[in-house]
Amino acid sequence: MTDGPLIVQSDKTLLLEVDHPRSRDCRRAIAAFAELERSPEHMHTYRLTPLGLWNARAAGHDAEQVVDALLTFSRYPVPHSLLVDIAETMGRYGRLRLDKHPTHGLVLTSADQAVFEEVVRAKRLAPMLGSRLSDTSVVVHTSERGNLKQALLKIGWPAEDFAGYVDGEAHRIALTQEGWSLRPYQQQAVEQLWHGGSGVVVLPCGAGKTLVGAATMAEAQATTLILVTNTVSARQWKKELLLRTTLTEDEIGEYSGAVKEIRPVTIATYQVMTTRRKGVYAHLELFEARDWGLVIYDEVHLLPAPIFRMTAGLQARRRVGLTATLIREDGREGDVFSLIGPKRFDAPWKDIEAQGYIAPAECLEVRVSLTDGERFVYATAEAEDRYRLAACCAAKNPVVDQIISTHPDEPTLVIGQYIDQLDELADHLGAPLIKGETPVKERERLFAAFRAGQISLLVVSKVANFSVDLPEATVAVQVSGTFGSRQEEAQRLGRLLRPKGDGRTARFYSVVARDTVDADFAQHRQRFLAEQGYSYNIVDSDSLSA
Repeated sequence: MTDGPLIVQSDKTLLLEVDHPRSRDCRRAIAAFAELERSPEHMHTYRLTPLGLWNARAAGHDAEQVVDALLTFSRYPVPHSLLVDIAETMGRYGRLRLDKHPTHGLVLTSADQAVFEEVVRAKRLAPMLGSRLSDTSVVVHTSERGNLKQALLKIGWPAEDFAGYVDGEAHRIALTQEGWSLRPYQQQAVEQLWHGGSGVVVLPCGAGKTLVGAATMAEAQATTLILVTNTVSARQWKKELLLRTTLTEDEIGEYSGAVKEIRPVTIATYQVMTTRRKGVYAHLELFEARDWGLVIYDEVHLLPAPIFRMTAGLQARRRVGLTATLIREDGREGDVFSLIGPKRFDAPWKDIEAQGYIAPAECLEVRVSLTDGERFVYATAEAEDRYRLAACCAAKNPVVDQIISTHPDEPTLVIGQYIDQLDELADHLGAPLIKGETPVKERERLFAAFRAGQISLLVVSKVANFSVDLPEATVAVQVSGTFGSRQEEAQRLGRLLRPKGDGRTARFYSVVARDTVDADFAQHRQRFLAEQGYSYNIVDSDSLSA
């Protein structure tokens, strides 16, 4: 027995003592391969999963490093069976590989004949495979490259893809780097992406994911399709590319609900790509509109299912996913792994904060109580209505007032899920509101005024979760969210993390109704904050005015 902060259990759970002096070092060591499941005050629970171990393997971590981390920080002897299981699970990655054959096109090979026989005899794989070439190689139908990788992941034998990529249509792109340069972690992310061919980079909002995308484009020197969450994001990407690269206005096209331009670099929204007419996705043909050399998926954790289906047929194109979190609320992390690519680079948020590239943040949950009348309505409501009733309770409004008055003139966002709640708050606070129906030009005008300091308070719906450049926001007040979504928490916290000119600490408040599902969902969301190493304090609303 040693004085370590970690308890490693045979059921693949890891218990981390939060208050232990070595807990931060331990968290940093295990974050590469373990997923946080629960994060109450004193003991956080992580779990080892095959996908987590395979992502770690693809990012360059081997079983020896994982085992060493567990042995270094474990308080008790680590179960031997678990160490064996880690080695065997990580050893599954790469036992099968996809290669390009000079005469037969795409082939699946393995140095392990028993594994190979198991795989080729699987019924679900049969339609994807052609003739056997040897005891350990079989032809793969070229069009099934993505589908095969998905299927292999599901049966527990993820293949490493060495089949290479088409160069696509050449197009000169260079970084300007006048007055700026890639940060060390951005350069490392680009190098690991390029070495791996395709994959995902996980960086916090404000850490420069767009620059990683631009630098990858400069490596590819090819036509590029960029998929983003909305039109505001598309225009911000265009603005950054014009500023950071040699691309001109005429070389960058927008493909959205308002504009349909196809140019050497085309930025399209997920919304327009998944628009259906008479049951047909009319715009998915954009994937074939040019001989793209690179496809970039911004906010890859939000990738819609139809885009997954098209991406399965794009395996010969280099693919890059950018995100602040790999958590998907639909549980399709495995599809990101097999179709976009494994995680190639993941920089812990606190590490980037320590380097001064993102602002430090304090996270505070403020608990309010329902009135007796609200409590009765809540108790007698249908289950599906309870979260809305709790999230929109009247007690939250004066608390938002108190928080804002505590930070006078600081750039502040009030963020919520329900439009009627936000309408009321915006009217009460005398602040502009940005929501789904707000025209793009008006959104851009308000964002510009906020950045320029002409407006210090904005009320925003979930449209502001993604890729909105609000570099000087220092306070966020969250009044409601999407049913405990950790990915949403990542985006909302990220709105605050761009470094402040005066070194101020960002403050992230969540106003939560106690003894309701609002509090239950808040506990789920705080797992993300704990996973990134942020302290999360809970106070009563009365203490704000004390």
